[in-house]
Amino acid sequence: MEFLVNITLKWSENMAPELKERIIVKERAHAAELIKQGHLVRMWRVPARFENWGLWRARDATELHDIISGLPAFPWMVQVNVHPLARHAVDPAPYIAA
Repeated sequence: MEFLVNITLKWSENMAPELKERIIVKERAHAAELIKQGHLVRMWRVPARFENWGLWRARDATELHDIISGLPAFPWMVQVNVHPLARHAVDPAPYIAA
């Protein structure tokens, strides 16, 4: 199942720079593993905001919840919006692949 996920982050105002750097390094390493596992398909950042959109794959919403809540930066995610996706009859993907 595919999900379009919008995540907004906000670091703590008094966060130590070393902690912030450790979380960023862990987040990128964890994302690389999720890519290998096929869960994280695409990721876009929103210019001028600390926000991203991602295309995620999971068996179901429960698995997606476990994946997102397991991210190292999860405690600083102030808003997470999940949109389950379904196939559309005029999806151009099958025609592009041919």
